[in-house]
Formats: sequence, structure tokens, C-alpha cells
Amino acid sequence: MLTVGVDVGGTSAKAGLVDAGGTLLATRVAPTPRTGAELDETVAALVGHLTDRARADGGEVTAVGLAVAGFVDPDRRSVSFGAHLPWRDEPVAERMAERLGLPVTLEHDANAAGLAEHRVGAAAGARVAVLVALGTGVGAALLVDGAVFRGAHGVAPELGHLVLVPDGRPCPCGKRGCFERYCSGSALGAGADELVSAGEDFSTLRAAWERGLPLSGRDVAQAAEAGDRLARQVVADFAGWLGRGLALVADVFDPDVVVIGGEVSASAPLYLDDAVRTYSEELTGRGHRRMAQVRPAVLGGDAGVVGAALDARERCA
Repeated sequence: MLTVGVDVGGTSAKAGLVDAGGTLLATRVAPTPRTGAELDETVAALVGHLTDRARADGGEVTAVGLAVAGFVDPDRRSVSFGAHLPWRDEPVAERMAERLGLPVTLEHDANAAGLAEHRVGAAAGARVAVLVALGTGVGAALLVDGAVFRGAHGVAPELGHLVLVPDGRPCPCGKRGCFERYCSGSALGAGADELVSAGEDFSTLRAAWERGLPLSGRDVAQAAEAGDRLARQVVADFAGWLGRGLALVADVFDPDVVVIGGEVSASAPLYLDDAVRTYSEELTGRGHRRMAQVRPAVLGGDAGVVGAALDARERCA
């Protein structure tokens, strides 16, 4: 039995053909368009390509799961809002099911990634698992006894907007000092910008900064790997804030496992050991309680696709 998962993000939509064991058999990617009708068409084309591929190999797709970078209503049939998606208060699951002639499920992208890591990844077997997805911002998922916890209105846990630094960096959400302003790809760039603008001369990042080019998390990570002093300081600061954030997460949820996912997880060797050290120092009751295991994600950028496909399989079985 095969299912298709589609991770619908603000920049691109990635679809994958997934088998019963969670193995990704084939993928297809397309840019995310700017209108709802065009996005419907894009998703349908991606799914159509993979269902044709399955038939050509003697298989059959039985359901489709969509992982969406936005707010999914509690019934998981409609998308209410996505900052970088054109869907607004639209019954996406029903509409796409009619178009595709297949059952279609919806899930928030972080929840889908968390589900995948729990079923076939770094959190396999954990009773209480938290995914912290470090990308442009910070996404999160909480699974208890294998089930996604959503809160009363379907938007929990919004860890990216816990305040780590009172009166800190401004956040697009309207608050200041949010977790994601210190522990994300964009936070790495912001940290480098702050240090370079303060007069640090000895950095390979200064030339780009002087040309007015935005410093990305990837720029900082690559410079740190190459030994750049400023970039290493930015990464060290990032690790410290991540450790403090993880201590907050542990105090609230007391998980068995915390999985670090998202694009920035690819650079985990640069910061994860230091983050865990800070977490152990900041944890309430340290020395008298068990710490969660902190692990990098296994599935990386495919977690949303695999999780959406597994979710569709489980809900449509």
C-alpha cells in the first residue's frame, strides 16, 4: 500500500511516494505559486506524477497527505492561514480529494515532521517526544504516546514565540526576544550582522556585509566550519540560547526525547554538544532528574513528506 505526502511550504512544494515502512521511493518538487488556484494545480500535478509512477511499477496510491506551513483547523480539513501560502479559510482536504479522486488528509508541517521522526526516525519508541525544527523560524511538535498534541485550537506547541530574552530582538509576531529570533537560520544571520556592524574586522563575512548582502544562516555555518572567529562566536551564542530554550521545553513537557530538525540541523555538529551542556546546566532540578535525550533528526528535509504520507495511511486505513 502506497501513499503520497506533499510538504507545502512557502518556497516550494515537495511530494514523495512512500511505502508502508516509511521509505521514500520517489520525489517531485515544484515552486509554490502565489494564488490558491495555482497551488491546487501544482499539488494535483505533483500527486499525479507520483501516482502514474506507482502504477507503472505495479503499485497503487491509496491516500494523499498534505503537510502545510500554516494553521490547520482542529478538524484537519481546512487551512485557515499561512503567512507564505495563498490558502485562506479554505476546505483544502475536501477540494483536493474531489480533484484527485483519493482520500486527502491535512496536517501542520511541524506535526508531520514530528510524526515521521516518531514512527521511523530519531524519536522512535519515545513516550513523550518533542520536535524542534530550526529553519527560517522555529517550528515544533509534541507527541504523547504516539499521538500529536494540538492544544484546544490546533496550534500548539508554538515554541518559536516563547520569550527567551526580555526586550530582545524584535519578532514579526509583535513580541521581542522570541526563541526563533535567537535559535533559527535567520537568527544566525542576525547575530553575525550585529557583530560585524559592531566593528569586528577579522571575519570572512565582513566583505559580504559591506556590499549590503544579507548574511544567511548557511553563510555563518560555512564560515564557522572554515574556522572564522566571528562566525564561531555567533554559533556559540546560538548554542547557548538553544540550550536555554531546551531547558524551558523540558521544564514544561518533560520529554523522553527532543529531536532537532529543520534546515539548521544539518549543522548540528557545530552547536549541539554545547547546547546540550547549557541545557543540563539550566534544567530545573538538575542532578536529581532524568534529562531528555537530544538527537538530530534522521529524516532531515524529507520528514514533512514522510510524515504527511504516514498520517494519510494511518487516518485512511
